[in-house]
Amino acid sequence: MPGLRSVLSRLLAVGGRAALRELERRDAAPRGVPPTPDAAPARPRPRGGAGARVVPGGVRVEYAPRADGHPDPGEVVWAWVPFEEGDGRGKDRPVLVVGRAGEDLVALMMTSKDHAGATARDAADEARHGRVWVDVGSGPWDRRGRPSEVRVDRVLHVAPRDVRREGAALDRARFEEVVREARRLHGW
Repeated sequence: MPGLRSVLSRLLAVGGRAALRELERRDAAPRGVPPTPDAAPARPRPRGGAGARVVPGGVRVEYAPRADGHPDPGEVVWAWVPFEEGDGRGKDRPVLVVGRAGEDLVALMMTSKDHAGATARDAADEARHGRVWVDVGSGPWDRRGRPSEVRVDRVLHVAPRDVRREGAALDRARFEEVVREARRLHGW
């Protein structure tokens, strides 16, 4: 639609970025279903790929890491993850691939910031917001050797082409611990 593109370009020129994001969000939502933050499509990462998107269930969980240069379940890889605010921003971060859904990888984001073992006040804040973290320790995915945590309440789908690098395979015992908690939350 050339007319719509020129209108959107003018909106951008006068500072209408928020309006453009809202139009994109509405246009991408299935017809007859109001868009929600969790169902909104991922915003493009700066380098042009689709990145990750938050999705409900439908996951085929497996542990199948292979040192073949391709992302596989059981591996920590790096991908663009949108912020929960759904405002188009995000971060290139490690994610643990836990399975597949069609052609996509199903992943859970990771961090080296302490949430699971945080102070009581921080832990209460995380619980109040529904965030659930599982400690997985340190591994070669973090160059500085910091302990990591996996967030199991937020499920991401990542196209294999949007993975930028492999970090390492998580050992099976820690992988199963993460999946057990994710299954409890999501009913996989």
